[in-house]
Amino acid sequence: MSRIHVLHENAAWVVPLAAALDQRHLPWAEWFLHTGTFDLSAPPPEGVFYNRMSASSHTRDHRYAAELTAGVLAWLSRWGRRVINGPAALDLEISKVRQYAALESAGIRTPRTVLVAGRDEIVAAARAHFAGGPVILKPNRGGKGLGVQLFHTLEGLEAHVQGAGYVEPVDGLQLLQEYVHAPRPVITRAEFVGSRFVYAVEVDTSEGFELCPADVCAIGDAVCPVGDRPAHKFTVTDGIAPAFRARLERFLSGVGIDVAGIEFIVDETGRVLVYDVNTNTNYNAEAEARAGVAGTGRSGMGALAEYLGAELARTHTAAA
Repeated sequence: MSRIHVLHENAAWVVPLAAALDQRHLPWAEWFLHTGTFDLSAPPPEGVFYNRMSASSHTRDHRYAAELTAGVLAWLSRWGRRVINGPAALDLEISKVRQYAALESAGIRTPRTVLVAGRDEIVAAARAHFAGGPVILKPNRGGKGLGVQLFHTLEGLEAHVQGAGYVEPVDGLQLLQEYVHAPRPVITRAEFVGSRFVYAVEVDTSEGFELCPADVCAIGDAVCPVGDRPAHKFTVTDGIAPAFRARLERFLSGVGIDVAGIEFIVDETGRVLVYDVNTNTNYNAEAEARAGVAGTGRSGMGALAEYLGAELARTHTAAA
């Protein structure tokens, strides 16, 4: 039986998608890609394959889940299966360096960023390129905002890098990035399904940078907390500028990303800077409920489920 196959490594993140698929009576199965055996000479099952592998998979003790998924996606592609967020999407999910190169090539601005390999190189690189701070340190391969830290001084950065709490990034690559001064402590996350805009959500950053919108994400100690706790961390907004939205849609179509959340910030001069493309996107149910879209085709998971159902129907038509 042809069905929707959901490839992932975090069962908690699949729960809301499962509910949306079941609500629409769509046939589906899940592939938990932590370990497994795959006969590359045999054809995969029929259907549509949705890749939800996350750049943060290694933080859940699934160190090689992304590498396994890359192999599985190559196998699926070789047999002509329809893959949502295929190999190109996974490649960008696990590397912000490659994200930024792709974004800049599409005419989309990103914050000034310096790639650093080697713990001993970080402080000298910050001194040479950011004149004493402030500067953001983030892993090239992250997820959920994990490991993203703001340092106002080189002394603070040096103390962190030399301290016992320093964590080596999984791919050995760190990024030093300019700190963008925004008029308000918010970033915007624009959600896309089928490479088309669904809605945007404003995220309050006053408590730190761990910005996972999934309801199951527990936000721990924040970096550089300021002020009182916001009433709502996530708020669905009216939208984004039409020209910018169209540019992001063209970017996603051009690089082979079907489903994504794109995060950007607007600085004091009006510059719009994209700093993250999340191809394993999650949605905040509370924010959707307050916006009146929860449980509908205008919600994130609702739009995603309907898109997957349409793609499954299209494969049936093509095979007939």
